[in-house]
Amino acid sequence: MKKVLLMLSFVAVMVFLSACGTEDNEENSNNETGSTDERWDEIQESGELVVGTSGTLLAASFYDGEEESQDQLTGYDVEIMREVAKRLNLDVSFEILGIDGMLPAVKSGRIDVAANDIEATDKRKEEFNFSEPYKYSYSTMVVRKEDNSGIESLEDLEGKIAGGGATTIYSQIAEHFGAEIKTYGNAPNEAYLRDVHNGRTDVIVNDYFLSKFGVAGFPDFDIHLHPDLKFHPTEQAIVMPKDADKLTEEINKALTAMREDGTLTELAEKFYKEDASQKPTEEIQEIEGLDL
Repeated sequence: MKKVLLMLSFVAVMVFLSACGTEDNEENSNNETGSTDERWDEIQESGELVVGTSGTLLAASFYDGEEESQDQLTGYDVEIMREVAKRLNLDVSFEILGIDGMLPAVKSGRIDVAANDIEATDKRKEEFNFSEPYKYSYSTMVVRKEDNSGIESLEDLEGKIAGGGATTIYSQIAEHFGAEIKTYGNAPNEAYLRDVHNGRTDVIVNDYFLSKFGVAGFPDFDIHLHPDLKFHPTEQAIVMPKDADKLTEEINKALTAMREDGTLTELAEKFYKEDASQKPTEEIQEIEGLDL
């Protein structure tokens, strides 16, 4: 009887050790392949990367022509995502969303990533993964030519009306200095810029590159970039779900290769006429007290 019990105990121990070994091997295998990211696994299974973007943001994401189709959608961010998907052997599709709905769509799984000149801030990094930056910039203002809309410093924003999205960093900056925000949906650049021109709003706080191209696109409007104010240096990156680490790793590999072979510079110069993929060399004013 004792021999039988000893034999059964020995078998049980061996089964236990074998199971542990199998679990360890599976865990090691997952670690070696990095395949613990469900979103990456789903993307690979479908063979497609779904990207959220606005289609209204010259020159990051816009339609080149009257027809609003996937073929006509272009811009710095859009072409970066097309090239990233190509290098990952994936198809790519774009879902048009307003900026205020873009991050919730990433979080809910409606889209895989968002690319729309989105700044990678500390607060956002608590909720999302971000790629390495593909664009470096800073903030400036669109104001009326005749008098700079009465704004000669950031403090002069107090009491002004600033056009912008409800959840953008730029609206947070304007509010920080006392401006009232007039919010828009997924409106084209013209709507924002015309309102400054006709006095419905006083200012647009926004990215330097986007503002430069927006102003140039409407030469009949009485607007220009503020000649003196350059503030809040920024880094734009691709937004992904929190803990989508394999997806982040693969996208970063593609971006690194694109930086090294000159693709990022080529695309930046095509759309912005400047190399927005490199950090600006001029002195940019930092803003204290922003909870971003």
